Amino acid sequence: MEEINLKEVYTYFKFRILWILIAIVAIVVIGNIYTIITRVPMYQSNTTLVLVGESKKGYSQSDSVLNQNLIGTYSQIITSRTVLSQVIDNLKLKTTTESLSKNITTSSVEDTEIIKITVNSSKRKEAAKIADEVATVFSKEVQDIYNLENVTIIDKAEIATSPYNINYVKDNIIYLMIGIVLSFGVVFVMYYFDTTIKSSEVVEEKLGLPVIGIVPKEEDKE
Repeated sequence: MEEINLKEVYTYFKFRILWILIAIVAIVVIGNIYTIITRVPMYQSNTTLVLVGESKKGYSQSDSVLNQNLIGTYSQIITSRTVLSQVIDNLKLKTTTESLSKNITTSSVEDTEIIKITVNSSKRKEAAKIADEVATVFSKEVQDIYNLENVTIIDKAEIATSPYNINYVKDNIIYLMIGIVLSFGVVFVMYYFDTTIKSSEVVEEKLGLPVIGIVPKEEDKE
């Protein structure tokens, strides 16, 4: 196997540094264009509810047990067609209950009576409006179904400032690393298969011939 002269490799890369930089920049630009074209920015907003005792006189242990038992049922009601169809009508959304339900998730904090409603949307203001409207419609629906007033909104949804599914800093770091690896890899392959004689030492080493003199390269003059 042919030995690699590190000094020659360094010199080879040094004279191609501009090409390497251009290749890295090109890959980063192409990566960002790919991100813009293929990824639809999605925004996320959430609102939280708490189940409280119906009695205004106090909150008993029985209320806590009842509410914890109802959390699973309430989570299903939140994404039911009855609730979501009202939300669609109230906000005049151009979607179906099935499509809307796919962008709504509910979760509960363990050992509490807190329910979190999370909404994803390609429109950041719309995500916040839907989250708040779902909470409002759900609260009224509970009153109609169970004749209970045990749902209170803790935090209303806030408008997201940035998409949750795109991280430009992270993506650009990845594209930068890909550009560095690819450009350096290509230049190294070019060097490895480059059979041109790069120095007088190579002539003496490979051909066994003494170098009598070196003719310097002269720039063309007009």
